[in-house]
Amino acid sequence: MTSRRNESAVKPDPSADPVAITRYDPVAQAVHWLVAALAVIVVWLGWAIPEAARATEWRDLVLLLHRSVGLLILALMVFRVLWRFGHPPPPLPAGFARIEALAAHVDHALLYLMLLVMPLSGVLNAAAAGHKVSFFGLVAIPPLLPENARLSEAAIAVHLAGQFLVYALIVVHVAAALLHRMVRRNGVLERMLPVRRPA
Repeated sequence: MTSRRNESAVKPDPSADPVAITRYDPVAQAVHWLVAALAVIVVWLGWAIPEAARATEWRDLVLLLHRSVGLLILALMVFRVLWRFGHPPPPLPAGFARIEALAAHVDHALLYLMLLVMPLSGVLNAAAAGHKVSFFGLVAIPPLLPENARLSEAAIAVHLAGQFLVYALIVVHVAAALLHRMVRRNGVLERMLPVRRPA
Protein backbone atom coordinates (compact mmCIF):
# COMPACT_ATOMS: atom_id res chain seq x y z
CA MET A 1 0.00 0.00 0.00
CA THR A 2 2.80 2.35 0.98
CA SER A 3 4.78 1.54 -2.15
CA ARG A 4 1.80 2.39 -4.34
CA ARG A 5 1.43 5.75 -2.61
CA ASN A 6 5.10 6.46 -3.12
CA GLU A 7 4.86 5.58 -6.81
CA SER A 8 1.91 7.95 -7.33
CA ALA A 9 3.72 10.67 -5.42
CA VAL A 10 6.78 10.58 -7.64
CA LYS A 11 4.91 9.90 -10.90
CA PRO A 12 5.41 12.95 -13.14
CA ASP A 13 2.39 15.01 -14.16
CA PRO A 14 1.67 14.30 -17.86
CA SER A 15 1.00 18.00 -18.39
CA ALA A 16 4.65 18.66 -17.55
CA ASP A 17 5.76 16.45 -20.42
CA PRO A 18 5.75 18.56 -23.62
CA VAL A 19 5.17 15.45 -25.73
CA ALA A 20 2.38 13.94 -23.58
CA ILE A 21 0.13 17.05 -23.63
CA THR A 22 -2.98 16.64 -25.77
CA ARG A 23 -2.84 19.55 -28.19
CA TYR A 24 -4.95 21.28 -30.79
CA ASP A 25 -4.28 19.91 -34.25
CA PRO A 26 -1.74 21.80 -36.43
CA VAL A 27 -4.44 23.42 -38.58
CA ALA A 28 -6.27 24.82 -35.56
CA GLN A 29 -2.98 26.07 -34.12
CA ALA A 30 -1.98 27.75 -37.37
CA VAL A 31 -5.35 29.47 -37.79
CA HIS A 32 -5.33 30.60 -34.15
CA TRP A 33 -1.94 32.31 -34.37
CA LEU A 34 -2.63 33.73 -37.83
CA VAL A 35 -5.88 35.30 -36.62
CA ALA A 36 -4.06 36.65 -33.55
CA ALA A 37 -1.41 38.32 -35.74
CA LEU A 38 -4.02 39.69 -38.13
CA ALA A 39 -6.05 41.03 -35.20
CA VAL A 40 -3.06 43.09 -34.07
CA ILE A 41 -2.63 44.44 -37.60
CA VAL A 42 -6.31 45.27 -38.12
CA VAL A 43 -6.46 47.08 -34.77
CA TRP A 44 -3.41 49.17 -35.66
CA LEU A 45 -4.94 50.02 -39.03
CA GLY A 46 -8.23 50.91 -37.35
CA TRP A 47 -6.46 53.31 -35.02
CA ALA A 48 -4.64 54.86 -38.00
CA ILE A 49 -7.86 55.71 -39.86
CA PRO A 50 -8.88 58.76 -37.75
CA GLU A 51 -5.32 60.09 -37.97
CA ALA A 52 -5.34 59.98 -41.79
CA ALA A 53 -6.53 63.12 -43.55
CA ARG A 54 -9.72 62.68 -45.55
CA ALA A 55 -9.57 62.52 -49.34
CA THR A 56 -5.93 61.44 -49.36
CA GLU A 57 -4.24 58.40 -50.87
CA TRP A 58 -2.90 57.44 -47.45
CA ARG A 59 -6.40 57.27 -45.95
CA ASP A 60 -7.66 55.27 -48.92
CA LEU A 61 -4.77 52.82 -48.48
CA VAL A 62 -5.37 52.46 -44.73
CA LEU A 63 -9.10 51.84 -45.31
CA LEU A 64 -8.33 49.32 -48.04
CA LEU A 65 -5.91 47.40 -45.81
CA HIS A 66 -8.18 47.60 -42.75
CA ARG A 67 -11.14 46.23 -44.65
CA SER A 68 -9.07 43.61 -46.46
CA VAL A 69 -7.49 42.27 -43.28
CA GLY A 70 -10.93 42.27 -41.67
CA LEU A 71 -12.32 40.18 -44.52
CA LEU A 72 -9.39 37.79 -44.18
CA ILE A 73 -10.12 37.41 -40.46
CA LEU A 74 -13.78 36.77 -41.29
CA ALA A 75 -12.88 34.03 -43.77
CA LEU A 76 -10.45 32.42 -41.33
CA MET A 77 -12.97 32.52 -38.49
CA VAL A 78 -15.67 30.91 -40.63
CA PHE A 79 -13.15 28.23 -41.58
CA ARG A 80 -12.13 27.79 -37.93
CA VAL A 81 -15.73 27.34 -36.77
CA LEU A 82 -16.37 24.74 -39.47
CA TRP A 83 -13.04 23.00 -38.74
CA ARG A 84 -13.87 22.86 -35.04
CA PHE A 85 -17.00 20.77 -35.71
CA GLY A 86 -14.88 17.97 -37.13
CA HIS A 87 -11.86 18.55 -34.89
CA PRO A 88 -13.01 19.24 -31.31
CA PRO A 89 -10.55 20.92 -28.95
CA PRO A 90 -8.48 18.76 -26.60
CA PRO A 91 -9.82 18.26 -23.08
CA LEU A 92 -8.77 20.58 -20.30
CA PRO A 93 -6.30 19.18 -17.74
CA ALA A 94 -7.68 16.92 -15.02
CA GLY A 95 -8.72 18.81 -11.93
CA PHE A 96 -9.57 21.98 -13.86
CA ALA A 97 -12.16 23.88 -11.81
CA ARG A 98 -15.67 23.92 -13.30
CA ILE A 99 -16.05 27.66 -12.89
CA GLU A 100 -12.75 28.23 -14.71
CA ALA A 101 -13.76 25.85 -17.48
CA LEU A 102 -17.06 27.70 -17.85
CA ALA A 103 -15.28 31.07 -17.92
CA ALA A 104 -12.87 29.78 -20.57
CA HIS A 105 -15.71 28.48 -22.74
CA VAL A 106 -17.63 31.77 -22.42
CA ASP A 107 -14.53 33.82 -23.28
CA HIS A 108 -13.82 31.63 -26.32
CA ALA A 109 -17.42 31.76 -27.52
CA LEU A 110 -17.58 35.54 -27.21
CA LEU A 111 -14.23 35.93 -28.98
CA TYR A 112 -15.44 33.76 -31.86
CA LEU A 113 -18.66 35.76 -32.02
CA MET A 114 -16.98 39.16 -31.97
CA LEU A 115 -14.34 38.17 -34.53
CA LEU A 116 -17.28 37.42 -36.84
CA VAL A 117 -19.40 40.43 -35.87
CA MET A 118 -16.63 43.00 -36.27
CA PRO A 119 -15.81 42.38 -39.95
CA LEU A 120 -19.47 41.77 -40.80
CA SER A 121 -20.50 45.09 -39.23
CA GLY A 122 -17.71 46.82 -41.15
CA VAL A 123 -18.89 45.35 -44.45
CA LEU A 124 -22.50 46.21 -43.59
CA ASN A 125 -21.53 49.80 -42.84
CA ALA A 126 -19.84 50.18 -46.21
CA ALA A 127 -22.61 48.41 -48.13
CA ALA A 128 -25.41 50.42 -46.51
CA ALA A 129 -23.48 53.59 -47.38
CA GLY A 130 -23.36 52.49 -51.01
CA HIS A 131 -19.65 51.65 -51.06
CA LYS A 132 -18.05 48.54 -52.44
CA VAL A 133 -15.46 46.72 -50.35
CA SER A 134 -12.21 45.83 -52.07
CA PHE A 135 -10.12 42.85 -50.98
CA PHE A 136 -6.51 44.04 -51.37
CA GLY A 137 -7.50 45.59 -54.71
CA LEU A 138 -7.99 42.13 -56.20
CA VAL A 139 -11.72 41.60 -55.81
CA ALA A 140 -14.44 44.15 -55.12
CA ILE A 141 -17.55 43.17 -53.18
CA PRO A 142 -20.40 45.37 -54.43
CA PRO A 143 -23.02 46.68 -51.98
CA LEU A 144 -25.61 43.91 -51.81
CA LEU A 145 -28.38 46.05 -50.33
CA PRO A 146 -29.89 49.45 -51.02
CA GLU A 147 -28.38 52.50 -49.39
CA ASN A 148 -29.66 53.03 -45.88
CA ALA A 149 -28.11 55.77 -43.78
CA ARG A 150 -29.64 54.51 -40.53
CA LEU A 151 -28.41 50.98 -41.10
CA SER A 152 -24.95 52.27 -41.99
CA GLU A 153 -24.80 54.34 -38.80
CA ALA A 154 -26.01 51.42 -36.68
CA ALA A 155 -23.41 49.12 -38.23
CA ILE A 156 -20.53 51.51 -37.61
CA ALA A 157 -21.76 52.05 -34.04
CA VAL A 158 -21.60 48.30 -33.44
CA HIS A 159 -18.18 48.20 -35.11
CA LEU A 160 -16.74 51.03 -33.02
CA ALA A 161 -18.25 49.92 -29.70
CA GLY A 162 -17.50 46.25 -30.33
CA GLN A 163 -13.77 46.88 -30.47
CA PHE A 164 -13.70 47.56 -26.73
CA LEU A 165 -15.37 44.24 -25.97
CA VAL A 166 -12.79 42.55 -28.20
CA TYR A 167 -9.97 44.27 -26.30
CA ALA A 168 -11.42 43.12 -22.97
CA LEU A 169 -11.88 39.54 -24.16
CA ILE A 170 -8.33 39.39 -25.51
CA VAL A 171 -6.90 40.76 -22.26
CA VAL A 172 -8.78 38.08 -20.29
CA HIS A 173 -7.69 35.41 -22.79
CA VAL A 174 -4.01 36.37 -22.66
CA ALA A 175 -4.01 36.86 -18.88
CA ALA A 176 -5.53 33.41 -18.35
CA ALA A 177 -3.02 31.82 -20.72
CA LEU A 178 -0.10 33.45 -18.89
CA LEU A 179 -1.56 32.43 -15.51
CA HIS A 180 -1.70 28.80 -16.57
CA ARG A 181 1.77 28.96 -18.12
CA MET A 182 3.69 30.97 -15.54
CA VAL A 183 1.90 30.16 -12.28
CA ARG A 184 -0.01 26.91 -12.54
CA ARG A 185 2.14 25.25 -15.19
CA ASN A 186 -0.69 22.88 -16.11
CA GLY A 187 -0.16 22.66 -19.86
CA VAL A 188 -3.17 24.76 -20.92
CA LEU A 189 -1.14 27.17 -23.06
CA GLU A 190 0.96 24.35 -24.47
CA ARG A 191 -2.18 22.84 -26.05
CA MET A 192 -2.02 25.66 -28.61
CA LEU A 193 1.74 25.35 -29.21
CA PRO A 194 3.57 22.91 -31.47
CA VAL A 195 5.39 20.01 -29.86
CA ARG A 196 8.93 20.81 -28.75
CA ARG A 197 10.67 17.52 -28.34
CA PRO A 198 13.65 17.49 -25.99
CA ALA A 199 17.02 17.24 -27.72
